[in-house]
Amino acid sequence: MTVVPQTTGAPAATGRARRRIGVGVIGFGWLGQAHSRSMLRIPTLFAEREFDAELVICGDTAPERIDEAVRSLGFARGTADWRQVVQDPAVDVVVIAAPNMLHVELVEAAAAAGKHVFCEKPVGGTPEQTVRAEKAARAAGVISGVGYNYRWAPLVRYARQLIAEGRLGEITNYRGRFFSMYGSDPLGVLSWRFLVDQAGYGVTTDLMSHSVDLAHMLLGPITRVTGATETFIRERPLAVGAGTHYGRGRPEDPTGAVTNEDYAGMLCEFASGARGTFEASRSMVGPESQMAFEVYGTKGALGWNLERLNELQLYLVEDELHTGYRTVFGGDRFPYHGHFVPGSANGIGFEDLVVIEDYEFCRSVAEDREHSPGFADVVEWVSVQAVLLKSAESGTWEPVVSLREA
Repeated sequence: MTVVPQTTGAPAATGRARRRIGVGVIGFGWLGQAHSRSMLRIPTLFAEREFDAELVICGDTAPERIDEAVRSLGFARGTADWRQVVQDPAVDVVVIAAPNMLHVELVEAAAAAGKHVFCEKPVGGTPEQTVRAEKAARAAGVISGVGYNYRWAPLVRYARQLIAEGRLGEITNYRGRFFSMYGSDPLGVLSWRFLVDQAGYGVTTDLMSHSVDLAHMLLGPITRVTGATETFIRERPLAVGAGTHYGRGRPEDPTGAVTNEDYAGMLCEFASGARGTFEASRSMVGPESQMAFEVYGTKGALGWNLERLNELQLYLVEDELHTGYRTVFGGDRFPYHGHFVPGSANGIGFEDLVVIEDYEFCRSVAEDREHSPGFADVVEWVSVQAVLLKSAESGTWEPVVSLREA
């Protein structure tokens, strides 16, 4: 799709007038609110930007959320009908933060209306839905983005640089994991996230997607896998009203069946020849939000953990006198970090990563170029997910075959 520039505001650092980008948000829960806040923060953090984002319209089924979007976040208007968001002529970008199983319909409608689309992962609850969404955006010629926000952590970017420069030597092993406790309480209510007909698959969709996406970015494609899945908490209290996966029921409440997986584990081989292991769990006790990876090479190793996102563990064989891991603190010498705080070891947080990803997506729109991570990157993940789930049934190694449709 050919973008017709609209300009507004003061000149950017390049001397060009900034392009106006009208934003519509569908789904005003946690992440819908986070993206809305980030659009408001971008002007205060990125003076060099070439765009000005404008919050145009917010769609949600809860009247109190619509009211909050207009009153507190400054949306020009709100609606209970998502179709009004994608059809609004003042909207250039649609941000989708609705439940998983609504993603495909929303993406297809937004793309058909000529809107660029940023969708929170997983972009559909099943591999087949993700493939449909990617094909719709590509056919419409719109720019797509996906909420793989951990890619933008400054120390993750630095890890990528170290690997690309060969500082770790030949990469032999990779370990990725995402352990979260949000489903560890048996009294946690049966929200949509635990139901295959509303969320799609469980932790492979919700958590492992992040873990494998980072591995794809850092090491490249995966060629074959073997894996297993399990549901440890098989029934949960029924939710009152919509409910969220952080809600809690009572022992005497009626229960319903959990219909997707709590845990997934995978062994894999990368195209590079490296070997990898991945695990994801929402029901184990201990790790609160341990989205983490370790990379091992012939000249060094490194590791990063979301729970300590401002620290990178680094081991370099070249330092023969001082062996062992060192801690590299985040700071303004790494990309993006200095936009938030100066100096070293002054930390940034989760929503700062959302600001960075929204800034980068809007940059792609303003410059009329393909964005990464986009829907093509999600198809790379679901191609792995599909054979992981197949392997869990067959008990054998399965080759990864791209699901991308022509």
